[in-house]
Amino acid sequence: MKEQTEVGKLKEGRYVVIDDEPSKILGIATSKPGKHGAAKARVDAVGLFDGVKRSIVQPVSAKIYVPNVERKSGQVISKSGNVVQLMDTKDFTMFELTVPEEQAVKIETGKEITYIESMGKRKLD
Repeated sequence: MKEQTEVGKLKEGRYVVIDDEPSKILGIATSKPGKHGAAKARVDAVGLFDGVKRSIVQPVSAKIYVPNVERKSGQVISKSGNVVQLMDTKDFTMFELTVPEEQAVKIETGKEITYIESMGKRKLD
């Protein structure tokens, strides 16, 4: 899910959709309006799921999408290598996540862990 808002209302630390990827805003720089133009904003962000830096430059009054980012908890059902099978604690849906090796070592079967879900993608918090 995503909502629409104006570029001028964005804040650092919040989320924005750039190139169909939910991204966390690292910084916003705005310029003054010129004699014949509107004020522009440069938004620098890093992808929430892929870690790629992205930036956009748009007028402050332009519309942009903001993703709904939810923090949820799930119970670890099983673990094999770096693939973890989780069950959501609220709606009891089962799914698998691939996690880095250093995080996979810390995860224990039967424990509850938090994860982030946005626009159909999931990752460990």
